[in-house]
Amino acid sequence: MHEDHHHHESHGDIIKRLKRAEGHLRSVIAMIEEGRSCVDVAQQLHAVEKAVCQAKRTLIQDHIDHCLEHALNGIANVGHVSLDEFKQITRYL
Repeated sequence: MHEDHHHHESHGDIIKRLKRAEGHLRSVIAMIEEGRSCVDVAQQLHAVEKAVCQAKRTLIQDHIDHCLEHALNGIANVGHVSLDEFKQITRYL
């Protein structure tokens, strides 16, 4: 396994988000074990899913903002799409 020690300023925030989502997921599991309604469980699962998705989006955007920009330093365009346009589109991930 290749260890790559990347650390960006956003990683602390991402870890906090994921730990909150982890706790929330545990509470959803408890809801299922307690026999709570499927609608309530689905609603809470949706919230967990959104939290994980936002953590992923933040990680990807941070990677692009720092790592890719550094790697492509000085290159104005990647093909026919500018780096700024590439960054913009990833916000919709």
